[in-house]
Amino acid sequence: MEKSITKTGKTVEEAIAAALEELGVSEENAKIEVLSESKGGFLGIGNKEAEVKVTADVNEEDKDPEDEEVVYYGDDENFEGDAVSEAEDAAVRFVAEVLSGIGIHGNMDSYREDDTIYISVSGNDCGSAIGRHGETLEAITYMTTLIANKHSEERVRVHLDVGGYRKHREQVLINLANKAAYKVKKTGRKVVMEPMNPSERRLVHSHLQSVNGVDTHSEGEEPNRRIIVTSTK
Repeated sequence: MEKSITKTGKTVEEAIAAALEELGVSEENAKIEVLSESKGGFLGIGNKEAEVKVTADVNEEDKDPEDEEVVYYGDDENFEGDAVSEAEDAAVRFVAEVLSGIGIHGNMDSYREDDTIYISVSGNDCGSAIGRHGETLEAITYMTTLIANKHSEERVRVHLDVGGYRKHREQVLINLANKAAYKVKKTGRKVVMEPMNPSERRLVHSHLQSVNGVDTHSEGEEPNRRIIVTSTK
């Protein structure tokens, strides 16, 4: 049976090797398509990994069931998951219930790093969980954070991404921040950025802290609060 998978890596070669390993085939027996090359980000931030698509004939009967990745579907009430804490488990289950309730059933992955729980959901027709300018996604994230903290003695944050929206949006914001900083340093004039929600503003403020010659602050009232980028000279 012919099967295709897409993988990313720091280099094209690394991505290809990961795809070949998962498919269990050699490079000679696979069709390889390079979707994008790796690119370095501004000041080391916003690096873009290489992405490849590898297609090959595989025999599913020869695969060890233990090698198969466990995935979660929103309507699978028997999924136990691999949560490493009560807070993560509660957060994952809450997101699953919300998404299932609005008709989204897809794969879910989660892990915890320090005080942040990362939850990623992939599937079809995820738009209803994102909303206009990510407003629905922000609301779900806020509620999930409340749920997680009810099950944790220490304060935790939740980073929820649905359909890759947040990852794409973060890269867009970093690019906009870099352009604003460049313009400020070139002209000496302030730049008023587009309205953003609190989490997006935190991302831009944090990113531009590493850029010499510019400073940032926020002005306005929600939902039209904006970041102002100014020169420090």
